[in-house]
Amino acid sequence: MRLAFAGLGVMGFPMAGHLARAGHQVTVFNRTPEKRERWVAQHGGRAASTVAEAAEGAEVFLLCVGADDDVRQVVGEALPALPLGAVVVDHTTASALVAKEMAAVAKAAGLGFVDAPVSGGQAGAENGQLTIMCGGEPAAFETVRTVVAPYTKAIRLMGGPGAGQLTKMVNQICIAGVVQGLAEGLHFAKRAGLDPQAVYEAISKGAAQSWQMDNRWPTMSEGRFDFGFAVDWMRKDLGLLLEEAQRNGARLDMTALVDGFYAEVQQMGGARWDTSSLVARLEAPK
Repeated sequence: MRLAFAGLGVMGFPMAGHLARAGHQVTVFNRTPEKRERWVAQHGGRAASTVAEAAEGAEVFLLCVGADDDVRQVVGEALPALPLGAVVVDHTTASALVAKEMAAVAKAAGLGFVDAPVSGGQAGAENGQLTIMCGGEPAAFETVRTVVAPYTKAIRLMGGPGAGQLTKMVNQICIAGVVQGLAEGLHFAKRAGLDPQAVYEAISKGAAQSWQMDNRWPTMSEGRFDFGFAVDWMRKDLGLLLEEAQRNGARLDMTALVDGFYAEVQQMGGARWDTSSLVARLEAPK
């Protein structure tokens, strides 16, 4: 298929690469020319100098950008250039409100729109093992499901426009609690004089087991955080879901608390550290 992909960050760059390796005709756009040229050098395809140029003739237009206003700008520039019947796929973690807004704008233009935030981080994008939660019309979703298969571990339509973004918010709520619990458990183990590796081996096959424990306990034990999903990004996501909770009345006491803890990590200089850096806050001198 003729595809366009806008946003070649740590997620978008490998995701677009998987599409090219699957045999699709991929045109990419990134605000930084160097990134789009580097992508073409690695994967072939074509680099466009504007969003509209990338979107021209594309059957599916995918984007993975920063925040709501970025989504509005990119989709707004792409829509006039897309052919009737094309589908816009937004992999950005954004608000449910902007997803509904963009779905309405796309529908009025004779186009489909699917909000499709992802989970799995940079490693998941590079290894083609992302979980994708979608909101939109079933027909558009079926097109999306087939196209994104090269980088998908699991995908599900959660409901109408915005449902994908709401599900991603649930994902981030759960991660926040697990990582804080893991940080406190490791901190307690060290203060109690236990061997962190021995503790991991003792508890990681029981009810305490989690993806975060299996993948982050060793690096947290060593104080290594220069990788993974950045604290800045997590705070953006937590801000979105806390705003949504104010609208729907959900009580997110723990999530709000952990958001404050991440703010402390930012003040420590950890804005670009992995989210597992919550343990650094506990171990910092008072």
